[in-house]
Amino acid sequence: MNIIFLGPPGAGKGTQSKRLETRYGIAQISTGDMLRAEVKAGSDIGREAKSLMDAGKLVPDTIIVSMLESRIQQPDCARGFILDGFPRTVAQAEALDVVLARLSRRIDVVLMLEVDEDALADRIAGRFSCAKCGASYNDVSKPTLVAETCDLCGSHEFIRRADDNRETVASRLSAYRKETLPLLPYYEDKVMVAFIDGMAPIDEVSKQIDSTMTEVEKLTQK
Repeated sequence: MNIIFLGPPGAGKGTQSKRLETRYGIAQISTGDMLRAEVKAGSDIGREAKSLMDAGKLVPDTIIVSMLESRIQQPDCARGFILDGFPRTVAQAEALDVVLARLSRRIDVVLMLEVDEDALADRIAGRFSCAKCGASYNDVSKPTLVAETCDLCGSHEFIRRADDNRETVASRLSAYRKETLPLLPYYEDKVMVAFIDGMAPIDEVSKQIDSTMTEVEKLTQK
């Protein structure tokens, strides 16, 4: 099962992607994590990407897509993958289609998390994560069970991203509407697109996604 997660920044794509990864045994692929891994490994692509980032430049689509092609061929992607945060533009989607065709693979479903932008700004402003294990929390929707203590590892150290504020969120949402929303009509002509209520409680969002996955599995087995 090969999945693309769409939705504005902070909609919950990462949380649901990790859950699907565990539930269905398919690999979550984050282009940000992929970049950092290549840089850390010191690969040719990683060195090229690092030189660009050090110079304050964006890593071009050609490098991202090349890394993605390599990543998709890793053993943990044999049963499928989840793309979280990619593609962001129609040009990236077209490049991805070329790669998938070359590998005789395809996207089975696009999950679109829909959210209210004002509520999303509140959600993002409340985000924080464990400095030790990376577990994600939120002041309102997902606080730690014990104050100032990570549920998973027991650490008492947490971090908040400096750009998790309303001004930055407004800018990111503007870019999302301009660059990423055009992906909807692009994919609606090609594959199943499922619209998920991202403002529902996390468990309800999960149920909506699982229902969609069941439907997709039935279609792919025909």
